[in-house]
Amino acid sequence: MKIYDLEEERVKQEISRLGAKKVLIQLPDGLKSEGLRIAKILEKLGVLPFISADPCYGACDIATEAAESLDVDVIVHYGHSKFLKHEKIPTVYVEARATLSIAEVVERALPLLAEWSRIGLVSTVQHIQTLDEAKEILVRAGKTVVIGDAGRLEYPGQVIGCDFSNARSIAKEVDAFLFIGGGRFHALGLAISTLKPTIVADPYENRAYPIHEEAKRVLQSRWAAIQEARKAKKFAVLIGLKPGQKRLNTAISIKEKLEALGKEVYLLAVREVTPDVVMNFPAVEAFVNTACPRISLDDSSRFKRPLIAFNEVPVVTGELSWEKLCEAGWFHEGFEKRG
Repeated sequence: MKIYDLEEERVKQEISRLGAKKVLIQLPDGLKSEGLRIAKILEKLGVLPFISADPCYGACDIATEAAESLDVDVIVHYGHSKFLKHEKIPTVYVEARATLSIAEVVERALPLLAEWSRIGLVSTVQHIQTLDEAKEILVRAGKTVVIGDAGRLEYPGQVIGCDFSNARSIAKEVDAFLFIGGGRFHALGLAISTLKPTIVADPYENRAYPIHEEAKRVLQSRWAAIQEARKAKKFAVLIGLKPGQKRLNTAISIKEKLEALGKEVYLLAVREVTPDVVMNFPAVEAFVNTACPRISLDDSSRFKRPLIAFNEVPVVTGELSWEKLCEAGWFHEGFEKRG
């Protein structure tokens, strides 16, 4: 059984329409094994296909540099909807919609939602087509269901790893959220951003579970990192070099702000923010991440020094309280601007 619809016919049509002779195939790790099959399909069109073997973390991470280096005509990007406003290389987005049924797992989630009557319904692009069915199940169970407008994203009810504006726009109207999708990544961000009880309905594992208590623990770890960063005298501000993660002006502004407080600050340009990369600078006592916000949120325990997200800097400097930042939604507007 095919779990994802990779739209092979549409991809062939788009490549023919664009007259492409060389194509770069970009897939997230969970779909990379499909790259070999897709390449063979494209070869039959007379196209020379390249498969990007680098990690891909989202539509903010379009392989533009690789495409330019290989002089390809088109990027075929799998697993995400359009994110960047402008692309240097024509890009075909294949959202890889899941074909799994969600009815049973939504039913499994109902007992976990028993104490709440108004439910916000959200998902990733892989399951966005199932929200109407999920809504019907919830309504039959006596729930009032709210789905946010598309906003900056492509679809109503959609969230991505760093943009939960859809959910925040309806947070005051609901008691809890039901997230339909696999894994903890997006659901954890949803719970942190809205500070609402959040239940996950995972159709891959066919199970439902709460995640809001884990979100509280993550926020506690963020507060501890901020407290540690307040003691630092020497900072490095990380500037992401990926197309949708570059916030140069923000990084420079943070440098100036910290220097005004007597801190010694350096700017580090980096494509992949990893512990190995930053620990090449052992004299730095704290790092400020202006690239993907999820690195600070999910991976901070892997770093030996505090790794502060850029929206946390006002808390470090005392301009904003931690409580106010959380109330505003940890993923505030600045995180969601396109690069």
